[in-house]
Amino acid sequence: MTIGRLGAEENAWASGISTPMGFLRALIVVVLSTFAAPVCGCGTSSEGPRETVRLLELDGIVTPVMERHLVRELEAAAEADARVVVIRIDTPGGLVDPTRGIVAAILSSPVPVVVWVAPPGAHAASAGMFVTIAAHVAAMAPGTNIGAAHPVTLGDAGQEQEAGKTMETKVVNDAAAFARSVADARGRNAEWADRAVRESESVTADEALELGVVDLLAEDLPALLADLHGRKVSTIAGDVRLVTEGIAVTERQMSFPERVVQALANPNVAFVLLTLGIVGLIAELYSPGTWIPGSIGAVSLVLAFAALGSLPVNWAGVVLLLLAALLLVGELATEGMGILGAAALASFVLGSLFLYSPLGPVPPELPDVRVSPWLIALVAGGAALFFLVVLRAVARTRGVPVGAGPETLVGRAAIARTDLRPAGVVEVEREQWSAVSTSGDVPAGHAVRIKSVEGVQLHVEEISPEARS
Repeated sequence: MTIGRLGAEENAWASGISTPMGFLRALIVVVLSTFAAPVCGCGTSSEGPRETVRLLELDGIVTPVMERHLVRELEAAAEADARVVVIRIDTPGGLVDPTRGIVAAILSSPVPVVVWVAPPGAHAASAGMFVTIAAHVAAMAPGTNIGAAHPVTLGDAGQEQEAGKTMETKVVNDAAAFARSVADARGRNAEWADRAVRESESVTADEALELGVVDLLAEDLPALLADLHGRKVSTIAGDVRLVTEGIAVTERQMSFPERVVQALANPNVAFVLLTLGIVGLIAELYSPGTWIPGSIGAVSLVLAFAALGSLPVNWAGVVLLLLAALLLVGELATEGMGILGAAALASFVLGSLFLYSPLGPVPPELPDVRVSPWLIALVAGGAALFFLVVLRAVARTRGVPVGAGPETLVGRAAIARTDLRPAGVVEVEREQWSAVSTSGDVPAGHAVRIKSVEGVQLHVEEISPEARS
């Protein structure tokens, strides 16, 4: 049996791959899934008895990878004719298309779906609110909260114009209508769902139960299953009476490649990967041949762009980061006084701050993500130290002729460490060499100049006092 998706999954993925970053992210997921799914053994197998409760996790930002996992498992549960699916949720929000895809899959599931906001301290914000109210049974653990789904307008004051306000109004109205329709479909408090979008209202678990936003409170999974037993719910397959006493709970986790891609959706991880990629490529340009910095940089950039495809990216921030890299290259190439380096550092910090700050109204399903200021300071300081010290030293050596062997000592000054009568020992560049004077005896401590090299013996002559002065 295949769950009717109302085209949501196809629309989500089609819109997701319509950009280069979305296509790259989808390609990485497909490749990793192809090679790693047989190893991890956590694919879409529908094996298992009917007398089971399937436990899924929605933890973190709602991304296309999260949607793919949840939709696949709901379809697998339907094929296995499972009793009930429990989705334990703790999320700050997520992307629009994946959220609508998950909601559509829950609404059209023939298997009863229970969304449980847990453990204590968890929250179902933004996208999480839409997913929770779409469930056949909505539950929360004590100490959790739900709501806060109002769009956030990001940008400078110059953009608070009539056009921007009109666009924000459209976004808010669309999100509010979506919230009301989902709440009405499940017989929940549609007025509160509307306020959660328009007024960013957030309520505790007790308040949500009193307002009719959720159906019950449960501190842990055994308590939840006990409260669910005997409850009657309506699905697209008809009315179902839940049987949850004395049956096994099967936890269904993401596949390994899905967990990897989902972990990359962390804004701080994506930022570090992007920075590491830029540093690696510039290091390879200034010290070619080893391929290690370039390889690490290239892989980091691929992973970074795959992660950015799942996050609300302001491409102006990416441009500023690339500009910082170009300014650093200019600083290294021109042997300047640090002006370009200072400009590069300022561009890097601004790019880091703007990286996840799209201009204009942001859909309510979208979480407010940003790079940690402490991480920006740490990475900026490390990058400045790396470029201004290590790479500047490398850049300076590029103009020095490459030499090898004692012949490079010819013409340099040395100090006689013993009397040269005419043979003795001299010191040059903190190394001691056997030497023979070609200008007569030279007392210890006098300066000499290396005239030639014969084997490992230097031929030197004393530097006259007039020459030394």
